[in-house]
Amino acid sequence: MDAHQLTLSLPATPAAASKARHQAVDAIAGWGWGLGTEVVHAAELLISELVTNAVQYADAGSVSLVVCLDEAVLRIEVCDTSPVLPHPALPDAEREGGRGLFLVAALADRYHAEPTENGKRCWAEIDLTSKPSQEVACFLPLQRS
Repeated sequence: MDAHQLTLSLPATPAAASKARHQAVDAIAGWGWGLGTEVVHAAELLISELVTNAVQYADAGSVSLVVCLDEAVLRIEVCDTSPVLPHPALPDAEREGGRGLFLVAALADRYHAEPTENGKRCWAEIDLTSKPSQEVACFLPLQRS
């Protein structure tokens, strides 16, 4: 099977995560690999969290998203213009945000953030060859927003 790739450049606005999610899920479905709903939903959440974090720190610059799919790995990369690397921390119970990296860690098989010449790259990978250690129950269908 051939590898596939989607590359998007998005303005760092609140609508970026939604646009990235929709376009990436449509592209993944169009690649015709028959990925299970768990993988697609995990990718959708990873994209949402990584793009949302990038928008928050991009200082009105642009955000780029690259989604790559090959036989073994679905990789999601998000770049922004801020050099500040994310650090997971225990979220304050009173704060609305602060849980994104915990979701990324729970959904991805591997993830990392690294500096680039123009800011940083945050990436996450889902290993398509491994079986989940436990089934994830979803009682309500995920809806696109």
